[in-house]
Amino acid sequence: MRPLRLAPNRLRRFYRGGAAIAELRGIADDQEYAPEDWIGSTTAAFGSDVEGMTRLADGALLSDMIAADPKAYLGPEHVLARGADPALLVKLLHAGERLPVHCHPDDHFAQAHLGRGCGKTEAWVIVDTAGRTGEVFLGFRQEVPEAVLAGWVERQDTGRLLGALNRVPVAAGDAVLVPAGVPHAIGAGILLVELQQPTDLSVLLEWDGFAIDGEVDGHLGLGYRLALTCVDRSAWNGARLAAARVAGPPAGGDPAVERLLPAAADPFFRAERIRPAHGAVRLDPAFSILVVLGGSGKLQVEADRADLLPLARGDAMLVPFGCGAAVLTGPLDVVRCLPPGQPVVIAGASEPPSAGP
Repeated sequence: MRPLRLAPNRLRRFYRGGAAIAELRGIADDQEYAPEDWIGSTTAAFGSDVEGMTRLADGALLSDMIAADPKAYLGPEHVLARGADPALLVKLLHAGERLPVHCHPDDHFAQAHLGRGCGKTEAWVIVDTAGRTGEVFLGFRQEVPEAVLAGWVERQDTGRLLGALNRVPVAAGDAVLVPAGVPHAIGAGILLVELQQPTDLSVLLEWDGFAIDGEVDGHLGLGYRLALTCVDRSAWNGARLAAARVAGPPAGGDPAVERLLPAAADPFFRAERIRPAHGAVRLDPAFSILVVLGGSGKLQVEADRADLLPLARGDAMLVPFGCGAAVLTGPLDVVRCLPPGQPVVIAGASEPPSAGP
């Protein structure tokens, strides 16, 4: 098998953005409302069968290629635990304006009320903040009663809603884990790599001033009375915020490889920052998506040692498990995105999780 070079796969959304993605990827910036690039996606956007899913150069869907040979793409242990689902969606996201306050249901809510295989825990790796002090909003500072939250949403009381959240400063290189249910928003100007569970499920708590009718499209078709029960209304204090940002020591003791996310992210996804400025960095066999944030270098895989694939800023590569071990060389700055690290074997037949709003 060979690594796959992934072309941009931008989606239209209801919020502005995308210019920083176009600049990074080296493409024309011709869409004001295309703030996301779904990289190596086997997930469809809510309301569509295929929108958002990656197509390869020959027009084939990546999901079909994986389904045809899941062990080669994902590895036998992953297939035993999760079938032909990579269990991962990777995005580039550029907030041309502050995103509205929203949250995502957890696995239990998604399964019980939406018929989906999973909810949406996500994580952000901050790439750029447009030359300003970046900020994100994460979790309520104090517990919010159910009726109070419902009132804020019904009245679209943005001031109180936004004011109740923790404002968290971020800079390039930071990483933040965002558990399902936690209300959040991303500040204007931020470019990030997002890792998430493979669904498109969102509950909007704020929509006033955005190009969407939240009363119609903001509650997953459930109505707000039920949809708001997925919101984590508890207090997110300093300790919880700190835990969402704690990263471990360099993986394997290699100073060129930095673990980006806390261990709590491992059941959902994993992320590494790889900077092989001097020498080479060896990567164990794994289904992985590489996003090159800077520099230039080469990728070599065990399955085809004669071929050195050039890498440069803006490139995105999917490396199947069947490629074997891989080696990165050169002054690169790469985010390596990986599926869950602690898969749970599921009894009986299973289907990949479906996407939602």
